[in-house]
Amino acid sequence: MSMIQIALENVFVKKYDTTVLSGINWEINSGEHWAVIGPNGSGKTTLLDILAGKWPVSKGKLHYGFTEPVRETIEFVPNDYSFNRIVNAGAEYYQQRFHAYEAERAPTVRAILTDQLKPVGTVNENSVHLEPSKVDHAQLEKVSTLLSITHLLDHPFVTLSNGETRRMLLAKSLLKHPKILLLDNPFSGLDVHSREVLRNALSELSQSGVMIVIGTIATEIPSCITHVLEMNHGNIEKLAPISDFKITNQTPEAFPQPDPQKLEHFGEPNFSDFETAIDLRNIKVKYNEDQILKDINWTIKKGEKWALSGANGSGKSTLLSIITADNPQRFANDYDLFDKKRGGAGASIWDIKQKIGHVSPELHLYFPKNTTVFKTIASGFFDATGIFFKKLTEIQIERVHEVAELLHVHPLIEKDFSQLSKGEQRLVLLARALVKNPPLLILDEPCQGLDTVSIEYFKSVVDSVCKTPERTLIYVSHYLNEIPSCVTRFLKLEKGEVLENR
Repeated sequence: MSMIQIALENVFVKKYDTTVLSGINWEINSGEHWAVIGPNGSGKTTLLDILAGKWPVSKGKLHYGFTEPVRETIEFVPNDYSFNRIVNAGAEYYQQRFHAYEAERAPTVRAILTDQLKPVGTVNENSVHLEPSKVDHAQLEKVSTLLSITHLLDHPFVTLSNGETRRMLLAKSLLKHPKILLLDNPFSGLDVHSREVLRNALSELSQSGVMIVIGTIATEIPSCITHVLEMNHGNIEKLAPISDFKITNQTPEAFPQPDPQKLEHFGEPNFSDFETAIDLRNIKVKYNEDQILKDINWTIKKGEKWALSGANGSGKSTLLSIITADNPQRFANDYDLFDKKRGGAGASIWDIKQKIGHVSPELHLYFPKNTTVFKTIASGFFDATGIFFKKLTEIQIERVHEVAELLHVHPLIEKDFSQLSKGEQRLVLLARALVKNPPLLILDEPCQGLDTVSIEYFKSVVDSVCKTPERTLIYVSHYLNEIPSCVTRFLKLEKGEVLENR
């Protein structure tokens, strides 16, 4: 007979004076593995927070069917780094992973997984005494093999790709031997191989007796799942065994389309006086003995729309960091931006960024959360991260509202960024990238965390704003269905080298 492990009875949850979950009744029994699905803002992450004891119930009852402490039984793996104090402190600022000197002093993956971490800022290594690790070699080897990160153990963690970092943090959670594993959108940002690694790992864990509860999208439900819970507007819409669950395919006509008048008003880019947006010549980037990029040549003419692809760790983000002026090794390389060598004589990093609208997983992870949606979008004018001291013009204020409406985030305009769901935050950062109407858009996995309707809508916005031959696009995604139809050129990287250019 199966035992109830977790039960929620008529649970209501408030966040920041807003009711986000209403009347939740749900039982999780031993032997069951659940997928929690639903659109952006439906309450999936909050529901996982409740199960993990990370957020209080404002009304109703939450029961646990085990006597051990919750923190020793349940392990919650969020979809950002905020839960890991050391990792979060080590990733103090957005460009850090691209600085060689930071990589040299950053802890290795092995040190993080075995809790052999010296305090951030330690100068004298001999001044810190560490207790022996409680993680034995066999445990580390088993989990590292399970998640295919054995070859990364002695790498500084700040040099890992987004997907590699996610696998490292999952490994950290597994080394705690949880009985119940909660995962929030774990497939987000993973390439085809990494997704397969994760699916296999979850299958093996479920067979070993670990209970799996995963917040995900309907098309990424792993084979180990036995039941599905579907959320909508903070309510449970459906509870069903996986055998009764069917993905409802929405027809293209059902997807909202951008308002033609608003798009027309969006206008041509503010700067278009160039013929070649990017001309990279034999680009090389190296950290210690690791050659990240090897002789990359890439020319992008004004108005071209490119997809950049490659596995996690292939060098995509590092290549983009050269273009966006975030990588110090740009000074040792030969390239032109907007027809001028390295952006032009005397051109500052801000001069370059003014011509680029940029979204990336790292920007999302490290973006300050304690600022309003309005200020978050407006910060795109100054390439600041949410806080700025320049007074906005009337035209800029109008532009913020216009772009917010275009991406359907205007109702959130006065809310704090931290109060939004991850999917809503992603749309706000997309609005931030578009607000200054740049000639070059670099959208690095922009649809991470978006539901199907939001992805289709965003693609239609990108297609619309990129109709003009004056706009250039670089679009990164591991999913073919996320690439907008305006893309006609493709560059693929493999282990830091160009595998395909067409």
